Amino acid sequence: MKFLVSMKSLVVVGVCALSFSAGLPADKAAAAPGWGWGSGSSAPSKHIVSFKAKHKPGTIVVSFSDRRLYYVLKGKRAISYPIAVPKSNAKWSGNYRMTSKRVNPTWTPTPDMRRENPKLPLVVNGGDPKNPLGVRALYVGNTLYRIHGTDAPWLIGEAVSHGCVRMFNKDVVDLYNRAPVGSQIVVTYNRYKTSSPSYASYGRSKKRKTSFQNSVFNFEF
Repeated sequence: MKFLVSMKSLVVVGVCALSFSAGLPADKAAAAPGWGWGSGSSAPSKHIVSFKAKHKPGTIVVSFSDRRLYYVLKGKRAISYPIAVPKSNAKWSGNYRMTSKRVNPTWTPTPDMRRENPKLPLVVNGGDPKNPLGVRALYVGNTLYRIHGTDAPWLIGEAVSHGCVRMFNKDVVDLYNRAPVGSQIVVTYNRYKTSSPSYASYGRSKKRKTSFQNSVFNFEF
């Protein structure tokens, strides 16, 4: 990782991505997208696909190459969710178990992050629309990585993080409700051949341009 600190809790909360709009000029802050429960991205929405890979129902398969997370169902099917994935210099993979999951997780910038950008807050409480972890977090094994929501929905479908897997908030809520602690998580760069999408009821989001994409607050850890 880029940084080491003495408190494990600070390391854990510092590896995921931030696109934080607090402290922006009033006109920009007023235009901030809030929770962004699925808006602002051109990534295809959640849908059911055929999935013939040999994984047991209930397995979470994260494909960095597909930029999709698959939740395996019975009958050789899976729910396919769009995700934001790590940058090329932050590759990792392996087989894990979900060790815990949290509703409205708190985000705490590490000391290194605050030295780099003193404007960052000391903490962003759970439930704050500006929290970069969004509304849910699923913890991957004993790693520092999580599958979590986002405060920057326009980045879903992009390679932007330094390890964590980001989802639309409504998608991570759906996954949180389906997958219990102990679920197997397979993280891979394999590509999967799936069927044509059968879109969920909330459909496909349209691309939305925003001035926040290049914000000075856009940390990606």
